[in-house]
Amino acid sequence: MSIQIKYAYKRHNTWTYRRTYPQHLRDILGSSLKQSLKTSDAKIARKRVEELNTKFTDIVQEAETHAAQNDTPSESRQIGVAVPRYHRARLLGQRPVAELAARYLTEASERLRPGSYKSVRFALELLVSHAGEAQARDLSQALGREVLGYISQLSPNVRKYTAARGASLADLAALSEESEATTLKPQTQARIWGQLQHFLDWCVQSGELEANPWEDLTVKAKPEVSPHGVLTDAQVVLLLSRKDWVLQNFLLFCLLTGLRSGEACGLFAEDVISKGNLGRFVRVAPNDIRQLKSKTAQRKLPLHNILENLLDISLPTTGRLFPTMTVDKVVKRYAFLRRQIPELKGTVFHSTRKWFITQCERTGTPEHFTASLVGHHSARSANKLTYGLYSAGISDAQKREIVDGVRVPKGGQIGLE
Repeated sequence: MSIQIKYAYKRHNTWTYRRTYPQHLRDILGSSLKQSLKTSDAKIARKRVEELNTKFTDIVQEAETHAAQNDTPSESRQIGVAVPRYHRARLLGQRPVAELAARYLTEASERLRPGSYKSVRFALELLVSHAGEAQARDLSQALGREVLGYISQLSPNVRKYTAARGASLADLAALSEESEATTLKPQTQARIWGQLQHFLDWCVQSGELEANPWEDLTVKAKPEVSPHGVLTDAQVVLLLSRKDWVLQNFLLFCLLTGLRSGEACGLFAEDVISKGNLGRFVRVAPNDIRQLKSKTAQRKLPLHNILENLLDISLPTTGRLFPTMTVDKVVKRYAFLRRQIPELKGTVFHSTRKWFITQCERTGTPEHFTASLVGHHSARSANKLTYGLYSAGISDAQKREIVDGVRVPKGGQIGLE
């Protein structure tokens, strides 16, 4: 005869506690309190059931108080309950993701080999860097898609970057995009995503979540569009008005050229060339400082009149134009500014490039013209028919007209340092 324990059942040789909440409290607490007892021994299970019954009573009383303090049902949000390992219960989903991840990694370190544990730890570090301060209940599907989008942009060497230490997931994705053309293989992305799924399943089994909110999300062979935010004109004004002594000139240069940070870091004074009445252009080509992301990244583009003034007043006439700047430094400094300016949340330095592209679009510039300026492949060149094989591309005069049409938003006081 099988052993029976009230409010508990045995599955896969492990006892689990489950007790249904009163009907009138289910909008607040959910349907039931469910907790793995993490034992196959009936005596231990009975003792832990008694402990959880006491906690169940406390939870119900707390929920009754919570419900009484809300005048209308609409004001009462679902709070549920979390039952950690046999100490005072907390409301479901209220624990910070970072706290849960630390607990999970502690357990994982005891059961995984060092190599496997290191892989799991990396996946959890990515999540915590992006959503560590969030509560577990905030891990929505939208947030999951955002995390998955950033993972799809990571380069295979992202952990080797100096700037990777302490960087957020968004910054790591931006750093990867700036530095390399290759991204993690779909199998690697799937492994990282699977490790995050295991963590969320553990949260469910530990009574921290009712269900895995990311269960239906999967890695796609072809990543979706980058989730990096595009800088708005208002955000550009905030950035330029800050007149950051480290980033100001570099920021202005990238805003008005659409250059990647790595491309701008590798510019030399000798890369600035004169084209007569068309003004000065800058040549983007591979050198000892940086390699380009693709063949189309090698190009010449006109300098905005603001940047011509910058060259005359503030930038070196020999050697590197920005001798103290590196991609690592750019990423970290922008992250610092983002912390100082809350309105920049959701953007990365690469968003300056997107702002430039947006300005080109607003002036009615054809997409393949803009692609030529920023070093992107365009549909017309990719098919290698007629335009791709025989066209010399847009003229320097056309490039000059496009760049001159880009305007710094009003209020963005330009201080040339």
